Amino acid sequence: MSVKPDPTFHATPKLAMAAPAENYAFTVMLGKDLNMPNGLAVVDVNPKSKTYGQIVHKVMTEAVGDEFHHFGWNACSASLDPMMGHAFVERRYLIVPGIRSSRIYIFDVKDPLKAKIHKIIEPEEIFEKTGYSRPHTIHCGPEGVYVSTLGGSGEDGTDGPPGIFIMDCETFEILGQYEIDRGPQDKHYDFWWNLPQDYMVSSEWGLPPQFENGVVPEDLLSNKYGHSIHFWDLRQRKNIQTIDFGENYQMALEIRPAHDPSKSYGFCGVVVDTTNLQGAIFTWWRDEEGKWQAKKTITIDPRPEDPDNLPDILKGFGAVPPLVTDIDLSLDDKYLYVACWGLGEMHQYDVSDPMNPVLSGKVELGGVARETPHPNGKPVIYGPQMVEISRDGKRVYWTNSLYSTWDDQFYPHQEGGQMVMANVGENGGLELDPDFYLDAPEGLRLHQIRLEGGDCSSDSFCYPSV
Repeated sequence: MSVKPDPTFHATPKLAMAAPAENYAFTVMLGKDLNMPNGLAVVDVNPKSKTYGQIVHKVMTEAVGDEFHHFGWNACSASLDPMMGHAFVERRYLIVPGIRSSRIYIFDVKDPLKAKIHKIIEPEEIFEKTGYSRPHTIHCGPEGVYVSTLGGSGEDGTDGPPGIFIMDCETFEILGQYEIDRGPQDKHYDFWWNLPQDYMVSSEWGLPPQFENGVVPEDLLSNKYGHSIHFWDLRQRKNIQTIDFGENYQMALEIRPAHDPSKSYGFCGVVVDTTNLQGAIFTWWRDEEGKWQAKKTITIDPRPEDPDNLPDILKGFGAVPPLVTDIDLSLDDKYLYVACWGLGEMHQYDVSDPMNPVLSGKVELGGVARETPHPNGKPVIYGPQMVEISRDGKRVYWTNSLYSTWDDQFYPHQEGGQMVMANVGENGGLELDPDFYLDAPEGLRLHQIRLEGGDCSSDSFCYPSV
């Protein structure tokens, strides 16, 4: 334990934006099939370095079939919450869950070039202490580490609903379930919060049988995936309101609240509207009477395509849906980035007015039936998927693998595993860096990214920017 707060903890988003730039990025590597180990890659992102854009260290697991997915820090700027007592922990460990195995790995990355596995939490412990399975999203809170799950108990994860559990941020002991009153939520995906305003928002994907072996077309066309977001009293741990976007808005995924804690709004991405194949972004906000509201503020159209060029799952539609699979918000709450995994596009929207987003930049890369190459001429298979933004908002990194079985459904007979970076113009706009192109080691794919010292989808702040 440090005797003063970790220098990478920042009271406000504005202070975080002024912090030194990242030198390393961490990205999870997952095997293309369940017989392969997974790993954590340390990537050099310093443009002055001779190894810029290369993996400079990696740690592989001994177990196979974990399927690393979303991961996060043991501690972050949330530790500066004045109501809690964890201000002197370090941002030192990355908690990486195996979404298939329900096993959790704790990586010590204090020295990125000597990163190593610190602890392994076996699935049996998670089952016993939480009743949940398929851990998914990690958020560092002021009093511990919060972990969302996609499965309940039982072999197929459907004996009881999934939820959130909490871990000690120093010992990584599993403490137990978060929920006191879960309300109507019976599926899970993402969650995030506003600490001073004491609320949390969570979202829905589907239950394990609906995603582990790929998209289930019958369930999708019957609108059986998640389509609601849920608002919680964070400290009382109870659901206070649920908003249903409409059953046709299938797979309500990433939750991105405004970073400035004085603001009471945020965004949620929807993978597909089953009535027209559009992708959608909803803005949610709290009205003057204290009730939560939501409105669709961005729609992204599908692209017509010859069925002969499409994978089996899309042939009957004669079009490529955007497939909005990730969104991320810059620390100044100005730009929202939307990954269109099907189209092969990364969109940048100016959301200075969150109710009226304006498209301000776009990069085309990869994509179903398109396969737009990188500016350096090298191929990028799949489309933009997990996106991460530097603290200063000047660099946008992304990878292209979604989930092994989904990769194989939408991009059959192709093998991807790339990480790229785009520079942001002073007045918006995106331009790919021709010198930053990472191809994963053979047989591995790349998913979520974390940046040294924090990033735009990990830290939550306790004080408003001035």
